[in-house]
Amino acid sequence: MTRRAAILAGFVLLLALVVWWLWPQESGSTGLLARLFTRQDVTWNAIQERGTWRVGMDPSFPPFETLDEAGEPVGYDVDLTRAIAEAWGVQAEIIPIGYDSLLDALLASRIDSIVSAYPYDPRSTRDVAFSPPYFEAGLRLVVQAGSPLTDVAGLDGATVAVEWGSMGDMVGRRLQRQAIALELAPYETPQEAVDALVNDPAVDALLIDQVSLRQAQGQGAAIVAVGAPLEANPYAIVSPLNARRLREEIANALTTLAADGTLAELEARWFGPLPDGLATP
Repeated sequence: MTRRAAILAGFVLLLALVVWWLWPQESGSTGLLARLFTRQDVTWNAIQERGTWRVGMDPSFPPFETLDEAGEPVGYDVDLTRAIAEAWGVQAEIIPIGYDSLLDALLASRIDSIVSAYPYDPRSTRDVAFSPPYFEAGLRLVVQAGSPLTDVAGLDGATVAVEWGSMGDMVGRRLQRQAIALELAPYETPQEAVDALVNDPAVDALLIDQVSLRQAQGQGAAIVAVGAPLEANPYAIVSPLNARRLREEIANALTTLAADGTLAELEARWFGPLPDGLATP
């Protein structure tokens, strides 16, 4: 019995030493055992320890992100990033990166997230995680305010403006193949297509992306989207696949910012307010 008791006591002592070694030794530190039990997110922990959220952004797509005269990043995504960081009690660190290199920078841990008008891409979900969308940039059917047209089913016999070679052009041709007898009126730029809808009585509708639509509305064009997006293109925040806590915090922040009107304020700030009488499309 004495030998068994000695072996048991030695085992307990060894176990206590292992627990002591693995558990946090200082206030605020995280031991290996604690990480194993709590499944902590190392990316989120690093953000908290640094006091900064490192966000990759390609500042070449106004009004979402661009550089001001002093070379500082400004835009919808910049303000969104700062609003989220403020809610977390940390600073937003904007890191300019070329668009094609954003994913590589995230996978190499040079940044914590991407906030750069980045479209959801199901092919990338094996490597990174996407937040809920914060802006739908997809293709819309647009008409003048007060038009009787409410969806694509009413386009038989209509003339529809599109930007030549754009997604709107391709979708318009697809609708024609689906036996909708519409006539396409191609223009060189999105602005020319918008001007045609506003000024040419022969043009009944327009197929254009939501970004171009909001820019036109912000400049005073009394046009409105009808029906659901014909091609979805949601912008989302991208984070590491294993950053579970970070992903949850981003999703919660976006929910809060939508509910308290912050996202609507950002849209009005960077695209301009909607003309009087128009609802948000």
